[in-house]
Parts: sequence; structure tokens; C-alpha cells
Amino acid sequence: MLALLLVVVALVSALVAMRFAIHGQVVQVPAIVGMTPVDAERAVSALGLQLEIERQYYSPRIPEGRVMIQIPEPGTKVRRGWQVRVAQSMGTQRVVIPDVTRQSERAAEWNILRRGLDVASVAMMQLPGTPADQVLAQSPPANASGVAAPRTSLLVSLAPSADVYLMPSFVGQPLGTSSRTLQDAGFRLGNVSMAPESENGATASGPPPQPSPASTILTQTPSAGQKVALGAVVNFTVR
Repeated sequence: MLALLLVVVALVSALVAMRFAIHGQVVQVPAIVGMTPVDAERAVSALGLQLEIERQYYSPRIPEGRVMIQIPEPGTKVRRGWQVRVAQSMGTQRVVIPDVTRQSERAAEWNILRRGLDVASVAMMQLPGTPADQVLAQSPPANASGVAAPRTSLLVSLAPSADVYLMPSFVGQPLGTSSRTLQDAGFRLGNVSMAPESENGATASGPPPQPSPASTILTQTPSAGQKVALGAVVNFTVR
């Protein structure tokens, strides 16, 4: 019984010690908004936490260089070694947002960067009747006030893509009908050549035969099923 009692006491002592050890690893995140990065680092390090400055924003309330946002919020219970992420204030907005619309993407980025701003993102889209590589819109707009972050996003025009079609088969059809179909669809008739005499069943005597609207198409280039752009040239071999 004495041995069993000693074992129970040892187990209880181990559980209590483990509970205190685990509890001792949990701390509350301190309030560091308004502090300088040095003071904030000192405050979180004293609790075994880490500080990470991830963003910078304009703020009319928080002085420049001080912490304006923190995650997790003050009072949150976390384990030692946890990372506290913060955003740093850049003070009130002093930079004028330039108007970069109708500029090329490269020129717009240069105008933004030389004012101490960053390019947040660049989206691309096609807009009929608009030249390629031209800024269509920007966010924030030119001369905007009360801007939160020193970053500008751009919407840039793409070059219009050529219409692509699948070439139909004209093999076995009359040349005249096929030629009209091609031209009506926006394509061009290229070289039309006669098949060799052995394929036509003609003899070597007499003038060589010439293509006519009634000639039958034997082969075509581009071949049927091939992707072609509008205005492509189509060549035929006929008999």
C-alpha cells in the first residue's frame, strides 16, 4: 500500500508540474500600438514573443514611425515564441498621387516609383479601340487624399488578339464555289495549281489544262481543322 501511495503521489506531482510548465508557456500579448519599433520589440521580447513589421500605412492619428496596428490584439493569450505582426505608421499623407492614365506601363511605374510610392499590382485587359500597353485606370486616382497605403494599382490594356478560326474542308468541292465562300468569310484565295497529269488522267499531248470554276479541289493548304487567322491565304490543288 505504501508503494502504491508513493506511485500515486509521484503521478500527481508530475501532472501538477506539467500543468504549471504548460501554463508558464502561455503569455498575454501586450499593447504596443503607438510605440516605436524599438520599444515594441523590447515589450514583446520580454514575454518571449517576436515582432514582425509587415506593412506601412499613412495615418493622421499615429505619429510617423510608430506602431499603428498589431495582430494578435492586446490581451490575446499565445504561447511563447509567437509572432506579433504590426503595421508601421508613415504619418499623414504628404505625397501627391500622380495621374498616370494614358501612359505606358513602364512610364507609369517610373512616375509612381520616383515619388516614393510602390506599384501594388498590375491587371491586364483588352479594350476595343484602345492602343496596347496603355494605363486605363489607377487606384487610388490622381490627387487622391486620405490614402491609406503608399501603393498604386494599375489597369493596363492588352493588344487585341487576332480572330482564330478552324479551316473547313474544301476537298471534293468545285473551285468556283469554294473561292466565293472563302472571300465572303474574309479569307484570300492563294495559289491554285493543277494536279500532275498522271493524276488528271490526261495525256502529254496538247496544252496543259488550266484551273476553272468547275475544277474539283484535291488538296488544300492550310489543311482542314488547322487554326488560321482572319485574312489567311488558302492554296488549292485541283483537277
